[in-house]
Amino acid sequence: MNLSDLYIQQKIRDGDIREFEKLFLKYYEPLCRHAGKILDETEAAEDLVQEFFYHFWKDREDFTLKFSLDAYLYRAIRNNALHYLDHLSVHKNYAERMLSEFRDVMTANVQDDFDLDELDKAVNATLSRMPERCSRVFRLSRFEGKKYREIAGILSISEKTVEADMSKALKMFRISLKDYTGENGEMVRF
Repeated sequence: MNLSDLYIQQKIRDGDIREFEKLFLKYYEPLCRHAGKILDETEAAEDLVQEFFYHFWKDREDFTLKFSLDAYLYRAIRNNALHYLDHLSVHKNYAERMLSEFRDVMTANVQDDFDLDELDKAVNATLSRMPERCSRVFRLSRFEGKKYREIAGILSISEKTVEADMSKALKMFRISLKDYTGENGEMVRF
């Protein structure tokens, strides 16, 4: 370390803004080029050097030079650039992981939507193959939430006939929707 470096360090530590400006003007462009070689991005390199000088001025009272000022500045910029690259790598890995999870969720949702569309088509096809009264009993019970007594009153039939038509409808669904059973073999609930 030479006397000039000690002089500059002391002046900056004492708050001499002119000495700091001289240091900034002398080293800004070379340090930007140095950071640019590491980062391969001019704008990021300039931001990194500007941020370094901001912290250098802000923390000037705690700054102690152990080697040459030139060596300190270049090493600090190199370390900051490498830290920046590590930070970018972490963000990139996180973003890639989130994107992958998002794709998995979207693929599952699309598959679920496809399965629901297919199930809806199968239900409608089964209802269309039922005798009209049987289909109507099922719709009133399962889609409109009516009780057997209410259905019997609406259709002017006995409750036993409603029960028999519901049994027929459920049997037809068990047969036509066997491909839509749950994991343990249970039928989709209607």
